[in-house]
Amino acid sequence: MKNIVAGHIAASAEEFVELALGTPVELWLGVEGESEMERAARLDAARDILADNPDFPDRMSQIAAEAIETFAPELFNVIPLPLPRPSGRRRPSRKAAAA
Repeated sequence: MKNIVAGHIAASAEEFVELALGTPVELWLGVEGESEMERAARLDAARDILADNPDFPDRMSQIAAEAIETFAPELFNVIPLPLPRPSGRRRPSRKAAAA
């Protein structure tokens, strides 16, 4: 199966994400061993992108949710947990605890 994003064929999962985001993944996650100056420049560029594209986080959340739904749909199979039953003992009231 070919992974095509915006008319480009992604050769790897990393390239697919980069094409979907429109930016390199390293911009958002950083790279191991980056200097403080490199980190500051990377974060500054990320802030500029977010300022120019205020809907970017929502679009990325949608892409992530669609990827999860496609490749790991069982993560969306959520069932509510039952609430614990109250035991026979009651908690003391504030007045009783203060006395």
